[in-house]
Amino acid sequence: MTVTDGWTPSPREVERRALRRRLRLRSITIAAFATVVFFAVLATVLVTSPGWASVKETFFSVEDAKASFPQIRDGFWLNIQLFLLAEPLILVIALGLALARQARSAWLAPIRGLAVAYIDFFRGVPTILLVLLLAFGMPALGLQGVPNSLFFWALMALVISYSAYVAEVFRAGIESIHPSQLASADALGLSRAQAMRHVVVPQAVRRVVPPLLNDFISLTKDTALVSSVALFDAVFSARDYTAFSFNFTPYVVVSLFFVVLTVPMARGTDYLQRRAMRRERAGAL
Repeated sequence: MTVTDGWTPSPREVERRALRRRLRLRSITIAAFATVVFFAVLATVLVTSPGWASVKETFFSVEDAKASFPQIRDGFWLNIQLFLLAEPLILVIALGLALARQARSAWLAPIRGLAVAYIDFFRGVPTILLVLLLAFGMPALGLQGVPNSLFFWALMALVISYSAYVAEVFRAGIESIHPSQLASADALGLSRAQAMRHVVVPQAVRRVVPPLLNDFISLTKDTALVSSVALFDAVFSARDYTAFSFNFTPYVVVSLFFVVLTVPMARGTDYLQRRAMRRERAGAL
């Protein structure tokens, strides 16, 4: 056989492949059947329950969904704005906090201590309390040159809270890089700052992309907390409609808005995790 000849699987390998295909098809068929049966039984239990008619009218009213949709859609744009503005700020602040925690110079001990205190404190305070405290407290101070907008301080509350969480994600990524990387950079004459910038941080950021996306999925949902300070986001819009109609269908509509936004992000996170695992396994071979 010459080098240019293509490889042909043996009859035994062909049989193995056919068997794997049959087993995979069988598994998919069983999973699909079990899923259909489960949801069919669940739907039957729901629609045959004594209170289903009342629940359907209160939570699944098509008329109320149509009537509240424009108001909720407009409010949801505010949630998206909060997310898009908060995300880059969180990344920058969190990376700075993580690097401050990794500082080893004695001169930087105060900065390292402040970073630890910041992370520990703001991870311990519920995000909704930060939203309430900043949105109502900061404008009350009447500081010159400081914005008094509820939107601004609600945004700052989300940034402060999530930067503390994301900083720990970055720190975990930095600490996952083997010390030999720093030793090699030192042998090449790089300072610690240069080694962190050019060697450690780029690798760490690639490793923590999946958990970062999980945090940002949570951030997407937590933008709804700004409704607690009367910002007219999607949740506040639904609550406003419900207060006049006494119908809770708008809350279901809001839930669908967030699901449509977060599910693609979740699937993207799963894809990145699988790709990272494949790369690690390939590197271990």
